Amino acid sequence: MKIETFREKVLSVVKKIPKGKTMTYKEVATKAGRPGASRAVGTIMAKNADKNVPCHRVIRSDGKIGQYNGLQGKDKLALLKKEGAIK
Repeated sequence: MKIETFREKVLSVVKKIPKGKTMTYKEVATKAGRPGASRAVGTIMAKNADKNVPCHRVIRSDGKIGQYNGLQGKDKLALLKKEGAIK
C-alpha cells in the first residue's frame, strides 16, 4: 500500500476545486491533513507544472488573489473572472 505524500494530497485537493470556485491555501492545507501548512501549499502550487491542477483557484486567506505561475495577480484574476469565480 502506497502512502500518499503531502504534495500528492494537496494536488488531489486542488484538482477537485470546481470551475467557478476557489479555496484558500489554508483550506487546502486543512483538507490535505496539515492545517498549519498553508505556506507549504503555496510552495507546492508555485512549483506545479501539471496543467490538470487548477492552481489559479487557490487564493490567499485575506481575499487577495496572489500570484499564478510567476505572473502577477491580474492574470490570475482574469482566469477566475472568466470561470465565474470572481465578478
